[in-house]
Amino acid sequence: MARKEIIALLLAGGQGSRLGVLTKNIAKPAVLFGGKYRIIDFTLSNCINSNIDTVGVLTQYQPLKLHSHIGIGKPWDLDRRNGGVTILTPYQRQEKGEWYSGTADAVLQNISYVEELSPKYVIILSGDHIYKMNYSEMLEFHKKKNADATISVIDVPWEEASRYGIMSVTENSKIYEFEEKPGNPKSTLASMGIYIFNWEILKDYLQKDHDNPNSEHDFGKNIIPGMLKDGRKLYAYKFVGYWRDVGTIQAYWESNMNLTERIPEFNLFDPYWRIYTLNPVYPAHFIGETGKVMKSIVAEGCIIHGTVINSVIFPGVTVQEGTVIQDSIIMSDAFIGANTEINCCIIGEGSVVGNSVRIGVGEFAENRYNPKVYNTNITVVGYNTVIPNGTILGRNVVIDNHIIPQDFTSSVIPSGGYLIKGGDEQ
Repeated sequence: MARKEIIALLLAGGQGSRLGVLTKNIAKPAVLFGGKYRIIDFTLSNCINSNIDTVGVLTQYQPLKLHSHIGIGKPWDLDRRNGGVTILTPYQRQEKGEWYSGTADAVLQNISYVEELSPKYVIILSGDHIYKMNYSEMLEFHKKKNADATISVIDVPWEEASRYGIMSVTENSKIYEFEEKPGNPKSTLASMGIYIFNWEILKDYLQKDHDNPNSEHDFGKNIIPGMLKDGRKLYAYKFVGYWRDVGTIQAYWESNMNLTERIPEFNLFDPYWRIYTLNPVYPAHFIGETGKVMKSIVAEGCIIHGTVINSVIFPGVTVQEGTVIQDSIIMSDAFIGANTEINCCIIGEGSVVGNSVRIGVGEFAENRYNPKVYNTNITVVGYNTVIPNGTILGRNVVIDNHIIPQDFTSSVIPSGGYLIKGGDEQ
């Protein structure tokens, strides 16, 4: 295989536990977004739009949906004999086999893949953020600075800085201090989890980190601080633009809702920076005589006989007559019955909501199943779940994946309640 100047390693093995039932059976990068895409599409599209045509995707947690979505990489023009996309999973090696124990360990376990390509540079990416970025410009910055490593950073509000890896830099962007999620941050320059390394240097640090029994084998906690301690040349590449971690229910819902604005912060319709995805074959969407759509995204294959307001509707969704959907996300191939009211809700792929159902009614109440994850007005219905006719779900309710009508012991689940397989209904 021809040597590449730069290759991408895309870390896509995370669970995304703060998304609750949405990531119970699929990895966070495979979660749907924006009426058509999956979260990983944005990073893959950035790669090909930046002329990076060799991408290793490192998966681990619940990878089936992700693997089937990426396939051989054709939607992103990554189905190539020389380069292209390669899915890299933990495997049984001669000496032993184990799960990735951290982001740095994930790269180390796939060192043979990188060595075969023999790149000069490696860019480390995360598959669970929404943004558009030209990585080739970051690479030029890295070369110009003659850096050993370059970290992409974004300015965040002071009150949010403690959630990120925070950097202090000189006037010429050289990093002199890095703290992972500091209690008292000294700066607002936050790491985006995007790194460019000189491969030969990174390889050495990965091996040293592997040999350290006290390491967490993490780029932010171990590799970057270790390079700084050794006096390596690390630079911060400042990114200006839209970048979102949609790793909570609230952030995921807000980012989708923003797309319905007349001038959204994040433009999916940019002809100069297209976002590519696997496109299942659906006919054009159909708005019936009684159908009404206002300030919403409605994808192909949808049949709308009801009213949709300020919502994101994914492909293949049916909305029956008399139904009103507002401020909600309805994922692919869901069926919404007649005379139903859905407000401030996320409905998972393939789910069925019956007739005369009311979802998202009443006042907010703390969720009694997992208040750390479910802590907003948003009600979440998992994948391939059936909500029976006449059911009433309050606000901040969670319904598990693969729930059937027989699982319901009451037609009313008040605000803050839940129905989880293996748990009691509240």
